[in-house]
Formats: sequence, structure tokens, C-alpha cells
Amino acid sequence: MIIMGKDVKELEEIKGFVPRAVGYAEQINEDFAEGIAGFYKAVWYEREGGLSMKQKHLIVFAIACSNNNTDSAVKILQRLHQVGATRAEINDAMMIAAWTGGIQNFTDFSSMVLKEMKKHGY
Repeated sequence: MIIMGKDVKELEEIKGFVPRAVGYAEQINEDFAEGIAGFYKAVWYEREGGLSMKQKHLIVFAIACSNNNTDSAVKILQRLHQVGATRAEINDAMMIAAWTGGIQNFTDFSSMVLKEMKKHGY
């Protein structure tokens, strides 16, 4: 049985789940898991004057799309729905991804993302 350390527990509160990388790290070494959880916390913690959770997810969504990482983009789209992203915000992120990643990547990722958007009522 794995006992979650302080950073892992706090990360679960911030993200709503324990990322797989942290779970795998815990199976190797508790300190390793705490280190990875600390990194996740630093990235996803909402700081005063910083980016909101929605803005962070929009950024990583655009990056996933521009890298043609469709599986990740679809997963992030689910989180965007949970944090209240609008269709216009998601469309803007997809257009930014097309701009930075190239129109071929847009062609590759858009069909899967648009299908997932439809499932979420966008």
C-alpha cells in the first residue's frame, strides 16, 4: 500500500487527481514522488496575479494541439469543460495551435477535438 506524502496529497487537491507520473514515482520512491508532485504543484497552483486554471489549461491545450498530441488535447478538453472554458476560448486556442504548429497539424488534430467538443455540448 502506498502512503501519499504531503505534496502528493496537496497536488491531488489542486488537480483533482494524482497524475500517473506521480503514482509511478511513488512505486519507486516516496521522495521521488514528492519531488515530482512539488513540480506539478508549482505549475498548477493558482497564484495571485498569475494565470487562472482555465488559462493554464487553454495554454497546454494549444501546445498539445500544435504538437499534434491528439490524445492529450482530448484529455485537456475535458478539463477545459470542467473549468468553464467557452467554445470561443477553445476555438481561439485551436487557431493559435494551427498558427504555431502548422495547418497540417490542425488537420490532424481537429477532427478528434471537434468530435470531443460535440460530446461536451460545444
